Amino acid sequence: MTDIAQDRSANSGSSFAWFEKSREKLPAIIAVIGLIALWQGIVWGFSVPTYMAPGPFEVLGAFQENAAVLFNNFWPTFFEALLGFVFGNLIAILLAVLFVHSMTAERAFYPIAVFINTIPIIAVAPILVLIFGNGLAPKIIIAALICFFPTLVNMVRGLKAVNPATLDLMRVLSATNSEVFWKVRLQSSLPFLFAALKIASTTCVIGAIVAEWIGSNFGLGALIIEATYNFRSPLLYATVFTAALLAVCLFALVSIAEKYFIRWKAPAVH
Repeated sequence: MTDIAQDRSANSGSSFAWFEKSREKLPAIIAVIGLIALWQGIVWGFSVPTYMAPGPFEVLGAFQENAAVLFNNFWPTFFEALLGFVFGNLIAILLAVLFVHSMTAERAFYPIAVFINTIPIIAVAPILVLIFGNGLAPKIIIAALICFFPTLVNMVRGLKAVNPATLDLMRVLSATNSEVFWKVRLQSSLPFLFAALKIASTTCVIGAIVAEWIGSNFGLGALIIEATYNFRSPLLYATVFTAALLAVCLFALVSIAEKYFIRWKAPAVH
């Protein structure tokens, strides 16, 4: 009888937790439904032509009619964004580690990184396409560039955001520079790093699409241009939503990784 009671208690507890999580998501669900209904109401109420602004039902029809086209163009953009995300953030992290351990390197290369970041990505894209052609390379580089600077800035700040008392304690314990880095600096930088990675997870998709606008016959960016020039508004909206879905998925993956690697967080301020 005791075991049965415990099982019922556990089941009720899990049901209550599921209900609480569902209730937390309810405002977002209601907001999305409300926006879609408002969108459809405006299209119907003002008799907006389809080539200008299709309604949600027409966009849904475009998803069904062009599923194969969207699927085939999704994967090139996905790989370009993913590889750009990996390489851009990896280079930024390595440079941040170098800057923390070498003040000379930081003074020499940090201004160059700032200067590169000030150049509009839409201006860099044609140059890279001229140098590397219309293949995957310029798309990956552009996606990496757009991810690079935010991660560099946050990682440098995170590696330096160490309590001086903690560093003094490590010195008293005769810790080596390697031990200080792995056990103190790297741990303190993780919240900063994942904040930057969340930004990069969405901007890398933007970088890949912008690169495809400049010179490409494949990918979601090329499909957006094709749909725009041919006034295929439902396909255009469906492509934009597909790109947004890709960015949301990458953001969700980074959030899951954050929960895995960062076990403890300071309580949130309400």
